[in-house]
Amino acid sequence: MSEERAQRRLAAILAADVVGYSRLLDQDEQGTLAALRGRRKEILEPLVRDRQGRVVKVMGDGVLVEFGSAVNAVLCAVELQKRMAAANEGMPADRQINLHIGINLGDVVVEAGDLFGDGVVVAVRLQAMAGAGDICVSGGIYDQVKRKLDCGFDELGPQSIKNVAEPVSVYRIRLSTASEDGVPADKAPLPLPTKPSIAVLPFTNMSNDPEQEAFVDGLTEDLITDLSRTSELFVIASNSAFAYKGRHMDVRRIARELGVRHLLEGSARRAAGRVRINAQLIDAIAGDHLWAERFDRSLEDIFAVQDEVTGKIVEALVGRLIAAPARNRPSNLEAYDLCVRARALGLQTALTAKEAIFLLNRAIALDPEYAEAHRWLALNLWLGWEFWDEPMDPNRAKALAEAQRAVELDPNDAGNRWVLGVILGHESRWADSDAEFNAAHKLDPNHADAWAMQAELTTENGRPAEAIEQVRKALRLNPHPPGWYYWMLGQAQYSIGDYKSSVQTLRRPETYRTTSRRLLAASLAQLGRLEEARWEAKMFMISNPHFTIRHWSASQPFPAEDVRQHIVAGYRLAGLPE
Repeated sequence: MSEERAQRRLAAILAADVVGYSRLLDQDEQGTLAALRGRRKEILEPLVRDRQGRVVKVMGDGVLVEFGSAVNAVLCAVELQKRMAAANEGMPADRQINLHIGINLGDVVVEAGDLFGDGVVVAVRLQAMAGAGDICVSGGIYDQVKRKLDCGFDELGPQSIKNVAEPVSVYRIRLSTASEDGVPADKAPLPLPTKPSIAVLPFTNMSNDPEQEAFVDGLTEDLITDLSRTSELFVIASNSAFAYKGRHMDVRRIARELGVRHLLEGSARRAAGRVRINAQLIDAIAGDHLWAERFDRSLEDIFAVQDEVTGKIVEALVGRLIAAPARNRPSNLEAYDLCVRARALGLQTALTAKEAIFLLNRAIALDPEYAEAHRWLALNLWLGWEFWDEPMDPNRAKALAEAQRAVELDPNDAGNRWVLGVILGHESRWADSDAEFNAAHKLDPNHADAWAMQAELTTENGRPAEAIEQVRKALRLNPHPPGWYYWMLGQAQYSIGDYKSSVQTLRRPETYRTTSRRLLAASLAQLGRLEEARWEAKMFMISNPHFTIRHWSASQPFPAEDVRQHIVAGYRLAGLPE
């Protein structure tokens, strides 16, 4: 018998694998194996035949399939996921059989019926990147099918593949399938940034004392702040990270929803003057643990531990870098605790602002050179007179003085810079305001709040289209933002004359029924929906009984007079008081 020669050819390779196979076997080995045999015979094999494919091999929980057509490979994969989801209906979430699938177009070596080469390696790695019920495809597949199939694609960017020389462009096909925890993934995943990306999930409080919850949350926020100062990283803002607090979800789903590759998770215990921290860094797409460490230190060393954790994460993701200038740290731990509690109260309501001011004044009394406490005090004082009917004097002057003091104590903190920038803007000191925002973006390009808050001033300067882009940038860094982000976006949309978008934005639950309601009323009025506009205006006045158009107009900087008059016209149409 003559020896069969190896052949080379171009092929579309589909690699599929069962999610959580070992767990399924542990629960019910015989039932799982029987279900897999049934689905292979009733779903997989007929679909492969219909699309002129060839099952190369079956490896327990996985399968490798070859197609002569990229279109047929994708159509087969999409239908396979749909039928697998249908077969799971009515089953408990922990018994469902879900696949993750990767498809690559590449050169393969055919020998004795088996396939080898980079074309196969890439398909298998794409399959590992895909979440439960997902399909990831290479750029070669995408280029072949993007104009031929009615599929949506999310670009995940270039990805490094082990043992493959060049990065591979990766796309995820949008499917309405269930995630591994059985919850429908109703939101399209965000595309991955080109730079290493990370979200820090809220650390778990392992102390018996629930009073330590704020301390552990503060630790998480500080790690996010320190990481975001690294320009080589893309870092999700704390507001979005804390949207997952207390929620038990598959890390791959969290990473997809936030549009990042890496997650940091951990726990902390504070007791008897010591702090114990466990942290681990995960590649949520590949499913690899990149780094883990335990710290047991004196409580006085907490900020050194934060610096050490930050440094090790940065080194794991991008290598050794020149450390950013050190931030101002408190010298008094009680002042730190008070400031952490005040952080959670900011930018909410008049009442929470008063509580924050009380806590921050106490923190500054304990540690007069604690820059962050001065910054938050400045912001809450400014919000009080600007939005919540607090007296302008002495709050206006004191807010500016506190913001300047914060920058004087720590010019390397982007948070201090943007707070001073927004207050200077409302003092009509535009050049100084721009300088502070520029410094903030340079110090921390990931600071979502800085981008969102600057958008208000950009609109008032007559550049609403640019303001919309600034808010969009902020929303990418902070996909689960505080409601005022949408206020900034709605104001820019109104100013550009896009009233329908403004109404849609300002009716989002995150911002509806807040002070932004007056702008919603103006947007409805500009659309001619006067009955709705006047209703919203009346509801706004219930919580803002002292508002007048004249006082608002006089207190706003607005170098672009046409933008001011445009908003005033909307307020008048809505029936707000002169």
